[in-house]
Amino acid sequence: MKVLNHILVLLILSSCSNSLKEEKKVPEQLKRIEIVEIPILNLEQANKLADLPLHCINTEYPNRLSQTLGGGEDLKSPIELHPAFYGCFDWHSSVHGHWSLVSLLKSFPEIDNADAIKQKLLNNISKQNIEAEVAYFYGKHNKSYERTYGWAWLLKLAEELHTWDDETARQLESNLQPLTDLIVGKYIEFLPKLNYPQRVGTHTNTAFGLSFAYDYAETLNHDGLKNAIKTRASFFYKNDKGCPITWEPSGSDFLSPCLEEAALMKRLLPLEDCKIWLHDFLPQLKNKNFTIEVGLVSDRTDGHLVHLDGVNFSRAWSLNKIAEDLPEYNHLKNMANTHINYSLPSIFGDSYEGGHWLGSFAIYALNSTSK
Repeated sequence: MKVLNHILVLLILSSCSNSLKEEKKVPEQLKRIEIVEIPILNLEQANKLADLPLHCINTEYPNRLSQTLGGGEDLKSPIELHPAFYGCFDWHSSVHGHWSLVSLLKSFPEIDNADAIKQKLLNNISKQNIEAEVAYFYGKHNKSYERTYGWAWLLKLAEELHTWDDETARQLESNLQPLTDLIVGKYIEFLPKLNYPQRVGTHTNTAFGLSFAYDYAETLNHDGLKNAIKTRASFFYKNDKGCPITWEPSGSDFLSPCLEEAALMKRLLPLEDCKIWLHDFLPQLKNKNFTIEVGLVSDRTDGHLVHLDGVNFSRAWSLNKIAEDLPEYNHLKNMANTHINYSLPSIFGDSYEGGHWLGSFAIYALNSTSK
């Protein structure tokens, strides 16, 4: 019996000793995070990025109309259906292709061919063309067309025009206004009917759609839209905890469900409330050693697989938004830079599958690094 007791004591002491050794090893196992170069949007890069939408905003085919046909009379060419936004493969990509050019012109007035770019914008976003775009949305089968991804980018374009101090911008903003007002009205009408948010990594992600719409409402001081978004976002997200970010990304995501939601709530909550919410929703973000692998693209000629370049850019702008005015989250900016640096070199000279839309994501992500 004494021998057994002696053996038990030795086993316990050995176990304690091993536990202490493991505890001592923990600090040595902390990851060393490499500080990467901060990507900056300069004039040279702006000229290269401008080439992407310039190559597609007036390229009608190939084209994905996402159209519901009510009859033979609906069978029309893309340019007949959408005289303003027929290029860049689909409607929403055309819209944010135009946003890209406006954003670059606003930041770099000396960009190559600035006058020619302005003329292209005026030709496409003409009063007559926008009237036709508005008419399309009133079609019997088009009530939910581009909801809410295309809606969000349309309001981002309107916001960019509003904040561009230029005579061309005033004309474009005026021409676009009927469509802008229509989309604002659609948001206000739709949001109270949406009982559950879409928590996906693609077009219909609700948090993304609300973020861009809220930016517009803030900039234009549109109280009706702001209140509609705040009310629904609070209903959807205020009690969310423990978002499973390690499940991301899915195979063709270009948005991060967890980070888009966090970036939206960062816009809406007072800072102190946001800190509490973030701690419950994504507690790992506060850990300076936390990291997530970039979305790895295996084939950039595949229209779905190349989405993962988009997830890298959108993660970056979300991480930078979360870190804004929160010093304890500043380390997220380095993770954002890592994501941008991985995908940015690949979008130049890319196939049309990525080239028709990724420039906009790159520009928005690069803009977020300076905030």
